[in-house]
Amino acid sequence: MPRVLLVSGSPSAPSRTAAAVHLAGQALAAAGHRTDTLAVRDLPPHALLRADFGDPLLRAAAARVAAADALVIGTPVYKASFSGVLKSWLDVLPQYALAGKAVLPLATGGSLAHALVLDYALRPVLATMGAAHIVQGCFVLDRALTRPADGLPARLDAEAGARLAKAVTSLSDALPDPRAAVAAA
Repeated sequence: MPRVLLVSGSPSAPSRTAAAVHLAGQALAAAGHRTDTLAVRDLPPHALLRADFGDPLLRAAAARVAAADALVIGTPVYKASFSGVLKSWLDVLPQYALAGKAVLPLATGGSLAHALVLDYALRPVLATMGAAHIVQGCFVLDRALTRPADGLPARLDAEAGARLAKAVTSLSDALPDPRAAVAAA
């Protein structure tokens, strides 16, 4: 059964990015994929900023990447690029940590002008890390995502939900069919 690592590159908790990544994960789980979530903000900041490759928590996060067949990598947009905490984490991963993996880049932001971050900032980094297949990314406007204060799950408006569903389907299509793995067992 394919494993998908859901990465939230937001420095905030809670965040719209984490909510969007969670929604993508729910759809992947419903399609039969195993999911695991990593919030980069929970990694030790001192180890990230000093590129401490020997830090046990950074090594454990790298092992989770290695064990995944695919990743959803989510980030808020800051200053027309992806978050610094996400960049710091990507910098401490092995050079070809994404080799052979499918990746769905996902970004959240306040303006459609920031949608280009997916293709002009994040995609080149993912490609240099060896990603086998980078599916068409998904940009979610902040106003398209509702996070109810009463603890209910986040929701996307219809248009953003349809785009996220299409992106998740593209990622799922790049992976082995989980039903085939169950049938073979």
